[in-house]
Amino acid sequence: MRRAVVLHGYGPPELLRLERVPRPTLHADEVRVRVLAAGVNRTDVEIRAGHWPIQKPQPFPYIPGVEAVGRVIEAGGGVKALRLGDAVISMMMGLGGVRAERPGGYQEEVVLRAADCSLLSVDIDLLEIAAVGLAGVTALAGFDFVGAGPDRRVLITGAGGGVGSCAVSLGKALGTSVVAVTRDAQKADALRRLGADEVVVAPDGEPPPLLPVVTGVIDLVGGAMFGALVKALSPGGKLCILGGTAGDAVSFSAWALMEGVTISGWSSEVLDGAALRSAIGRLTSLMRRGTLASPPVAKFALADAPAAHHTVQRNEHVGRVLLMPDVP
Repeated sequence: MRRAVVLHGYGPPELLRLERVPRPTLHADEVRVRVLAAGVNRTDVEIRAGHWPIQKPQPFPYIPGVEAVGRVIEAGGGVKALRLGDAVISMMMGLGGVRAERPGGYQEEVVLRAADCSLLSVDIDLLEIAAVGLAGVTALAGFDFVGAGPDRRVLITGAGGGVGSCAVSLGKALGTSVVAVTRDAQKADALRRLGADEVVVAPDGEPPPLLPVVTGVIDLVGGAMFGALVKALSPGGKLCILGGTAGDAVSFSAWALMEGVTISGWSSEVLDGAALRSAIGRLTSLMRRGTLASPPVAKFALADAPAAHHTVQRNEHVGRVLLMPDVP
């Protein structure tokens, strides 16, 4: 048996219960991982609330969590690339999430396909890479689209959240001028410490009277601000939408497209093992050089999963929220 956070129906955070569940059988291509940390993401909150239904005829009982960092404690007979004691990270690819092909990361041990794991080098602090995790992979995809470097100025919405805070740090690491947009003025100082060159406060997700002109936008909010974000792009600018905390209904002026503006999006649902290993390799390289700092972390025990969900749902923390089985 192992401890896991289990959901038996959609509803408020208090429905997340710590229970003992059976250890699943290990198949030849799988590894069993002792979890050090599991990131709490907006995806988990939306699924738990019932806004994003689990895509299974019998969705419950359900163990949430789309990412996990830990060490291999058992390997199937067909696994060649990983050994006992190896540190790995895995995310999405049917781990929890709406597909729920296998139980998620909110547990002491998780069984993963070895092909869905990225081996972590011994010189990387596991808590720091857990803090970057899926948020960092998502932010990296955004910068791959909008561009990064000394000649780029990128605006990031939802900058105080998990992905947003990673995007601010990553932009700084890539030498990009970063404009951070947050609805909470109290987060401004923390965002500047993460590397934001400018902070714009937009209460309740409404667009401020004037946004600075930028070459790129990484949008995690959507909703009413979207049109203003498109308008802020310089000719030839690019916008990548990575989330929609303010809603998926957006509008913008079509004239912007006549100035060469490009709008696209990315979802971590497209991740496969090769893409994960590539992204983690790039992020850990920046961390190893000391240019990419992991975002601030709020740690919660498995039993405190409801409090962790409240923290994410209310946007109370700048950075990442982690569930850690060994935290008392």
